[in-house]
Amino acid sequence: MPDLSTFIMASTAAAIFGIALGIMLPAIAMGWAISRAMDALARQPEAERAIMRTLFIGLAMIESLAIYVLVIVLIILFRNPLLEYLLP
Repeated sequence: MPDLSTFIMASTAAAIFGIALGIMLPAIAMGWAISRAMDALARQPEAERAIMRTLFIGLAMIESLAIYVLVIVLIILFRNPLLEYLLP
């Protein structure tokens, strides 16, 4: 049976790696979406309302992914469901 401290250390490292990826990738996607929206606005300024509405909906969806990652990481850190299997 693995040591409890090793398991906690591994789950903490996995949580740190998960939050790092879970924040970096949506941030890159948001920057890419904003850049594309600015290009579209420069080409078609008359379509500003449609472009901005679509942009804000897309940004909200991307941000929700980051929030889901945060929730899962907090569950892993503070109430790890696999910890019950290691405790006697």
